[in-house]
Amino acid sequence: MSLDPRTVRSELARAIVGQEEMLEGLLLALLAGGHALLEGAPGLAKTLACTSLAHLIGGSFRRVQFTPDLLPSDIVGTRVYDPRGGEFRTLLGPAFCNLLLADEVNRAPAKVQSALLEAMQERQVTVAGETHPLPSPFVVLATQNPLDGEGTYPLPLAQVDRFLVKIHVEAPSREQELTIVDRFGAGAPELSAVASLDDVRAWQERTRGIHVEPAVRAYAVDLVRATRTHPLIEVGASPRASLALLALARARAALEGRDFATPDDVRAYAPGALRHRIAWSFLLASEGRDAEGELASVIASVPPP
Repeated sequence: MSLDPRTVRSELARAIVGQEEMLEGLLLALLAGGHALLEGAPGLAKTLACTSLAHLIGGSFRRVQFTPDLLPSDIVGTRVYDPRGGEFRTLLGPAFCNLLLADEVNRAPAKVQSALLEAMQERQVTVAGETHPLPSPFVVLATQNPLDGEGTYPLPLAQVDRFLVKIHVEAPSREQELTIVDRFGAGAPELSAVASLDDVRAWQERTRGIHVEPAVRAYAVDLVRATRTHPLIEVGASPRASLALLALARARAALEGRDFATPDDVRAYAPGALRHRIAWSFLLASEGRDAEGELASVIASVPPP
């Protein structure tokens, strides 16, 4: 067994061609103990990346396809009557796993979204008045399809704020797509576990102990505060974004084998930590500007220490 999370990253690259931002984002979320929201068109290996990550760390994986008729009990579980014993017993839902893929999370109604987000925040669920702790580690990887808005229930800003990072999954280049065709023509490569859940828990503990200088902490706070004064941003990021930036910076330092975080660690994943935590003004679209480009300019406007 390996105690280095970089081994997981290199093994993930065997199964996924390209998509460096997605792979690194998933690992950072795992190390930081947070949850990730993936946005991209169908067929871009989002599910394969999630299943591969679970397999490589020896964890359990569940996938829930979110639909308009989904119920909270379909995620957290329910109570059923057992005629043999003459009593009710609890059937735990798919949330009781290490990596939960919530596919097309914005297709389920608000009550289901709330049940999922409660599990994400509290790391436990309540079924018929009984509280059940979720396994450790527990990471939710939720996906959204940006191309099809019909029949969806958009996640409110207060709910998406619970995700540590939002990852944009882009289409591969021509060369990468040729590699995909060659590599997967005979089936996906077989992966074997290179770490255990005990390793993951040790990585998470080590990540929480990464040192962050006061100047680096102040840089993260200034980046978040800059979103609250931009003329095209209607609602800026909350203080939770500052915590997310520092959590991602610590995770990136841990992934690179360092025991301290730098301003580069903060800046590297600032877009992923901020893009889903701000609400743009209607002026952004009316002036024909790009949200990602404007966010990059906000980040660039804050000088690093």
